Amino acid sequence: GGGGAFQGWAGGYPEIVKENELFERYYRELGIVPAGEWCVPRSGLLLAVSLFCSHAKEILHCLKEKYFRELQDLEVDGQKVEMPQSLSWYPEELAWHTNLSRKILRKSPQLEKFHQFLVSETECGNISRQEAVSMIPPLLLNVNPHHKILDMCAAPGSKTAQLIEMLHADMNVPFPKGFVIANDVDNKRCYLLVHQAKRLNSPCIMVVNHDASSIPNLQIDVDGRKEVLFYDRILCDVPCSGDGTMRKNIDVWKKWTTQNSLQLHGLQLRIATRGVEQLAEGGRMVYSTCSLNPIENEAVIASLLEKSEGALELADVSSELPGLKRMPGITKWKVMLKDGQWFEEWKDVPSNRQTQIRPTMFPIKDEEKLKAMNLERCLRILPHHQNTGGFFVAVLIKKSPMPWNKRQPKVHQKLLQRTGDTEVTAANSDNGSECITEEPTLAENEESKKMQELQNSDTEQSKKEGVCGPPPSKKMKLFGFKEDPFVFLPEDDPLFLPIQKFYALDPSFPKMNLLTRTQEGKKRQLYMVSKELRNVLLNNSEKMKVINTGIKVWSRNSDGEQFGCAFRLAQEGIYTLYPFIHARIINVCIEDVKILLTQENPFLSKFSSETQKKVKDMAMGSIVLKYDPDPEKPDDLQCPIVLCGWQGKTSLRAFVPKNERLHYLRMMGVEVFKAKRKEEESESKTAEEVQHRLAQTEEEMDVENKEHDLVTKMEAEVGEESSHSPVESSAMEVENKIEDLDQSSKNANSCVSQESKDTDTSNVKE
Repeated sequence: GGGGAFQGWAGGYPEIVKENELFERYYRELGIVPAGEWCVPRSGLLLAVSLFCSHAKEILHCLKEKYFRELQDLEVDGQKVEMPQSLSWYPEELAWHTNLSRKILRKSPQLEKFHQFLVSETECGNISRQEAVSMIPPLLLNVNPHHKILDMCAAPGSKTAQLIEMLHADMNVPFPKGFVIANDVDNKRCYLLVHQAKRLNSPCIMVVNHDASSIPNLQIDVDGRKEVLFYDRILCDVPCSGDGTMRKNIDVWKKWTTQNSLQLHGLQLRIATRGVEQLAEGGRMVYSTCSLNPIENEAVIASLLEKSEGALELADVSSELPGLKRMPGITKWKVMLKDGQWFEEWKDVPSNRQTQIRPTMFPIKDEEKLKAMNLERCLRILPHHQNTGGFFVAVLIKKSPMPWNKRQPKVHQKLLQRTGDTEVTAANSDNGSECITEEPTLAENEESKKMQELQNSDTEQSKKEGVCGPPPSKKMKLFGFKEDPFVFLPEDDPLFLPIQKFYALDPSFPKMNLLTRTQEGKKRQLYMVSKELRNVLLNNSEKMKVINTGIKVWSRNSDGEQFGCAFRLAQEGIYTLYPFIHARIINVCIEDVKILLTQENPFLSKFSSETQKKVKDMAMGSIVLKYDPDPEKPDDLQCPIVLCGWQGKTSLRAFVPKNERLHYLRMMGVEVFKAKRKEEESESKTAEEVQHRLAQTEEEMDVENKEHDLVTKMEAEVGEESSHSPVESSAMEVENKIEDLDQSSKNANSCVSQESKDTDTSNVKE
């Protein structure tokens, strides 16, 4: 049938008539939905939960055996709750969809336990909640751990998270050779991106803030020569009218007009063009939108293929993701103005309309050419196919350089290398002769000239060795001042020696990849990036507006100094650091782990006698607590756990953020649920005690919570799901800013310190 009311509780919306006559006329006329299948979808949105991390199997077990079972035969508001289903096309049962709307999940008491589980595990970065179809583009990129990846329009970051996950497919490799550069044009949304990526604790992600259609060419040092960085994989998920999202977006229905697509087409084509220019030969770019409109989809791809003159081809992905229902791309369409007037081809467009409608919006007339393009290889996913949103995906392979770049000679310049490794002089040392193999488009040239003038003033100060200087001098809008620079630790920094000795770091430890965010004054935090990202950072400090990179591996703790090391380990970076640490490790049994995670500062006498023995011979200070599963005891947790802790005179404690604690306890089968409502506090006393202790510990631990409210507020502004529980997260950027604001108000002249002071010192003194 035609329109109709949007019924039932699934959407959690009042009865809104989902009808837009123009919308229906447009899509019926284009014949995008096969005859007999046209009906306006009415059901609520399906939320997909995708599982990440080394603990995916454990979480899956937990979901199926515990949470899904509790949903069986459950009724909410008189409606039976449908059991979550795994997505047949997503590998290894790692994605599930549920028809429970966010509103229902949040509001109904029966679902509170499941909701808490989802929120908490999402905060840990172990699961991601997103629209099911939006998981398709990363899957079709075919990522390998050595790939250099660019995510051009990355916020809010659920696809970026999938990409990072793919880089770390082998958990035994702390530093994969590949990396993800995640870009977004909106500065505020970049912080959301940081927050999303931070949960995955990867040293291989960098968040940058540029206009995707003129994102700069980056350079890297290859054996002492400067070369342009080409990406092996590019995700090009462009801004779009979003009319595929009509099931969850009532507004799309109310406000739909062809104007949106006509205005976006040019930008989409520019972004896609900039993407393929930066793609390596043999590389893959996935172009996607959540729109059904051919003007934003096939028209963009056809124009790109046409001007590439054979340099690009559409990949046939019909055999990939079996089980995913799809339609082929279309080859014929028309263009409609917002007043409902149709045009079949460019020559029919009157001159006064030629700014709104462009020649690239029309299908290719030449049948031969059209056939060679294989537009049917594009994927169209219609909302009723698997009860999802509508979506469009095209997978492009680059076979040779773009024709407009072929004239460019490849210029190499020798890096001026001095004695030290970090002493690489800035790129513009020789009269700014740039090495560019793929020339930017004209629009970008103008842009980059302006940017260049702005940036030259900044160049001098960042010639200091090992500094990836401040970004271009446009001040950051969000907090009104610049990002701090990224300063790599100098080769001979005296700071490092005691750390190396105290933790008996392996000689293979890549200390040159350590960085701080302070140029002068006390270094409070040490972060770590992979050596490939270090290369990118050092060689592009003037071009690139970096918002964030690196994971925290050590935090200054002045108390530690008396025990031989002023830096304690940070949980965030422990899985990256652990393979290099040879001292300060205590192997603990599962009972010990439970005590560490449920008690605030337990006395040594509470631990197993083996643990007590090991601790006896060890100096006080920061330690690593390692649990290895025992295959003889299949009922115990079967994945290894590494925790950061602190050994006092008479006690032993873990320094682990609350959600991570809850995660490990859940995996061990400990009930951690705490009902919010009085009448439901029938939970066992112990669970409440666990919660109470955790709450205490959380306050006393690294209090990184100041920034959480800010991120929550930002997430709300950006319209992303945010958990409103006081969850500890580590969006260190935002936290830095807040800390910096506090500090700078106190002492405007002295150097601003990096992060919250070590709030844990007070309770370590014993």
